[in-house]
Order: sequence, then structure tokens, then C-alpha cells
Amino acid sequence: MAAVSSLRPQIQFADFDKVDVRVGTIVEAEPFPEARRPAYKLRVDFGEAIGIKRSSAQITRHYKTDELIGRQVAAVVNFPSKQIGKVMSEVLVLGFPDETGEVVLVSVTHKVPNGGKLF
Repeated sequence: MAAVSSLRPQIQFADFDKVDVRVGTIVEAEPFPEARRPAYKLRVDFGEAIGIKRSSAQITRHYKTDELIGRQVAAVVNFPSKQIGKVMSEVLVLGFPDETGEVVLVSVTHKVPNGGKLF
């Protein structure tokens, strides 16, 4: 079982409000063999205002590329871009660790418009 980390220091709502978490639909998913740990290269559509963004996600344990297409996921869209191998990751797709530490994606239970902001 994966260890549960301790709580972080308490923050103010203004701190939380700085993190821009949006919903988007995965429109492309492909293997990322150059990654150090097994991962996929994703393209996620966040709607007209934000557009389609790239990400790298270590989600190969629970997901196949063809199963990801059309899935809505939550992602942080206001981090600076980060070079991950040959991929420039523009957003951080969010997930929780399962009992072995493998990532399970955060997703919505009902379809919502792409680009919707978490509140």
C-alpha cells in the first residue's frame, strides 16, 4: 500500500485560486517510449479560450491509449511549460495514486464543457 503523505501547511483561498484547474477532453494519446518511466504523450482540448495542450502522463498501468480518447480529465493549465524528454509538457494532468502508487486520473462523472474551471 502506498504511503499517505502528511498534510501540507494550511493555505488561504487566494492561494488555491492561483491554481487554474480546468477540464479538457483527451483528443490524442500515444506511447512515449523515450520517457524514463512508462508514459503517454497526450493532447488535451480545453476549449476555444485555451485550445489544445500537450502533456506527458505516467498512466500506462491503468489506461490504454485508445481508451483515453474522448475521456475528460482535470489538469493544471497555468504552470510554466516543462521539457520532459522530447515532449514540451504544457499542462499537468491530475491523478491520485492507487494502492501501489500507480496513477488513477481525476475525471468528471458527467460530461461538462471543455475549459470549465474547478471551484
